[in-house]
Amino acid sequence: MIKTLFTKYKRFVIYAAIVLFLLLLPVLYRFVPLNDAPRTFYISSSKLDGVTKSLEQNGYMVTWIDRLMMQFTEIPSKGWYSVDLDVDDRLEFFKTLYGHKARTMDVVVYAGETAEELTSRLANDMKLDQKKLLAYYKKETLFKEADIFADRYTLARKADENATMSYLFDVSRRALVGYAVEHFKEEPELSELKILLTMASIIQKESNDVKEMSLISSVIYNRLEKNMKLQMDSTLNYGKYSHTIVTPERIKTDNSYYNTYKHKGLPRQPLSTVTLDAFNAAKYPASNDYLFFMLSKTGGHNFSATYAEHLDNVKTFRIHQKKKKEARLKEQKKLQAQEARKQLKEKKELKEASEVNTTIVLEQKNK
Repeated sequence: MIKTLFTKYKRFVIYAAIVLFLLLLPVLYRFVPLNDAPRTFYISSSKLDGVTKSLEQNGYMVTWIDRLMMQFTEIPSKGWYSVDLDVDDRLEFFKTLYGHKARTMDVVVYAGETAEELTSRLANDMKLDQKKLLAYYKKETLFKEADIFADRYTLARKADENATMSYLFDVSRRALVGYAVEHFKEEPELSELKILLTMASIIQKESNDVKEMSLISSVIYNRLEKNMKLQMDSTLNYGKYSHTIVTPERIKTDNSYYNTYKHKGLPRQPLSTVTLDAFNAAKYPASNDYLFFMLSKTGGHNFSATYAEHLDNVKTFRIHQKKKKEARLKEQKKLQAQEARKQLKEKKELKEASEVNTTIVLEQKNK
């Protein structure tokens, strides 16, 4: 009997099951748990595929229903998002995601910072764990230093260590890929990029003046082509010595491959963070025969092609330094003399005031 009824109404039963499933699907869908993923994250695209990729990279499983939900409501735009920790309703999460823009803050990555310095400052500015930031950097780095470009970045205030470093790496790599597409005929090898970043980090340490960068770059190329040692102080500003003055004693005792007074060629890796301007200068050196450069009295550098010219520039700068030192000492002596006169005057005034007070006391006593 049952078998007969089922055979007779088989199509109806199948349709009913399908309808029931479709009716229950939204209810069941709401209870599909969200992954235990970070609730503050960055979406790097305003297109649905890009949004999906960003969410998946942040640990979220995105189903076709989730994609439909975002399409039917509003696709989240590019930017930082922060979702409440108590949002467990999957339907609600994807339906309202576009409206959960995170509060942000600007963070500056300075040129010449090592990974250690960068993560230490980020930890302080954003109240994060420096060890976790540095661990992420070491895990993702391709060049040991200079993976993150010196620039201004916008970060979510609630971003954790992983989200922060992931964003900085992502933006910097996009910038590097974009530059490569525009300026290289073929996709560059990592080794080629490493060489350019190493050159850029030397240029960056020598000068922050964009106008001088291509000239310093030309000196590097010209000396390398002539198989000369670079003999640049900046290459000794690595690691813990990043911001220390390079002394003759240091040049003499440092035996690392960073010491270009002792070793030919470039250091094996970049020194620190660089700007895109410095990287561009490393790619496009100026065309000249300069082999030397020396600080000038204006704060820039004088460039020369011969050692004799270089010695003249060195002599000129040292005379300037001597005059500057003499002027500073003269000014110090002048200030010291003014201070001595001031103190003498104050002592005299105190003595006179004391004598007046003594006279008044004696007069009152005689009365």
